[in-house]
Amino acid sequence: MARFLIIAGIVLVILGVLFNFFPKIGHLPGDIYIEKPHSKIIIPITSMIIISVILTAVINLVLWILSKIR
Repeated sequence: MARFLIIAGIVLVILGVLFNFFPKIGHLPGDIYIEKPHSKIIIPITSMIIISVILTAVINLVLWILSKIR
């Protein structure tokens, strides 16, 4: 459990740094914005797809490397 919490913390720090250096995430073509006088709804569809593809590739690469080490 402790290892999971440490890894989750590291991942959150990395995501925070990435969002700091790449503020355009969530403002890509294909993202849905609905603005009304007292509310704003943002549905970042394109951003979610790109992040999902990148995370899938990274996780598969890490698992592949770990399986080669063992």
